[in-house]
Amino acid sequence: MAELFVNMLRAFLRKLAQLMIWRHRPGIIGVTGTAGKTSTKLAIAAVLSSRRRVRVSSGNLNNELGLPLAILGDWSEDELRLVSRATPAGSRKGEKMKFWLKVIATSAWRVVFPTDEYPEILVLEYGADRPGNIKALLEIARPNVSVITAIGEIPVHVEFYPGPQEVAREKGRLIEYLPVGGFAILNGDDPLARGLQARTRAKIATFGFEKGNDIRISRFENKIKDGVPAGISFKLENGASIVPVRIERAFGRAHAYAAAAAAAVGVTFGMNLVTISEALAHYAPPESRMTFVKGIKESWIIDDAYNASPLATQSALEALASIPAKRKVAVLGDMLELGKFTIEAHERAGLQAARAANVLVTVGPNARFMAEGARKGRMKSANIYAFENIDEAERSIKALIKKGDLVLVKGSHAMGLEKIVSALRA
Repeated sequence: MAELFVNMLRAFLRKLAQLMIWRHRPGIIGVTGTAGKTSTKLAIAAVLSSRRRVRVSSGNLNNELGLPLAILGDWSEDELRLVSRATPAGSRKGEKMKFWLKVIATSAWRVVFPTDEYPEILVLEYGADRPGNIKALLEIARPNVSVITAIGEIPVHVEFYPGPQEVAREKGRLIEYLPVGGFAILNGDDPLARGLQARTRAKIATFGFEKGNDIRISRFENKIKDGVPAGISFKLENGASIVPVRIERAFGRAHAYAAAAAAAVGVTFGMNLVTISEALAHYAPPESRMTFVKGIKESWIIDDAYNASPLATQSALEALASIPAKRKVAVLGDMLELGKFTIEAHERAGLQAARAANVLVTVGPNARFMAEGARKGRMKSANIYAFENIDEAERSIKALIKKGDLVLVKGSHAMGLEKIVSALRA
């Protein structure tokens, strides 16, 4: 019965979303990748909001229920939480039914009686957990501009694909379906993303740190003021044009990539780099994505607990290594859905942690391979703490922290490492 209801609901929302797009004709920017999607969405919204009415999809509204929700309206956080994994299946049935009826009735009204308040541009996330996901979402809404943030050598969700190339092929559908007059914005530093260029008839723009990218990041710096992280600064280059960019309350190269992708989108809309740089000053990093939190015992926490992939973990550890601190602690949880690459990816992360941190705390059964990698990287066993689950780690983590520590917290969303961040907050 429940499955029948979900299928019917999916069909209703799909049709309503298609009708909403037909009625209002918004520009659609699609974002996909295995890391950096949320930051990139928000950076794009910051850039384009200075010129247009923009709606950006909330959280992970990136599947066959979530994407239509993002198209149909701006729903409150409480409403979205009600129909997310945060609310267990089978609970609060009456409230859920009331919300879905509200969505259907409100959306139908807006289709029949359109207003000028509907966004001119939708910035949507396209999820690809399994083969065929992108194609199904493109049948709901086809972008005019598509952004591929990164794929990585070992992509997240690779467990459900034969290998990384097949993950890239699935992500690449987002640019395959672009019109000839559309734009494909690709991470030029990522070999798999860059290699998708031949799969589209649209115009192509690349972004990244390497020379040859259309939007190039240079002179990147993690800013430290009075011993406290103060944000990032860098320059964006587009041909002969060069502008400085500064983003507060953020850390690591991932946010520079998001800003560069947003700049590439802004250029396709006719904006110049000066205007784009000014707009990026309003970009606010999403919670738990390389943001700073003041911790207990005069420590600082790099909160990157929202999710993890091998590529994102590598980037986070690089950021940790670049910051001066009395002692650095890496708290790393399982990276999920890696299939046959699980052991290799976790050992690699452990090897890198041995170079970036003084102490390693692992959380989860797969993360024990990080501990093994750290030992291979010659980190002392006395500085490695392995916990099977979040409850064990939460009970012990406070005692491990010392005055002046810099603590990185990162793991897949299902690991619940936000509890560690909460436990360590000042």
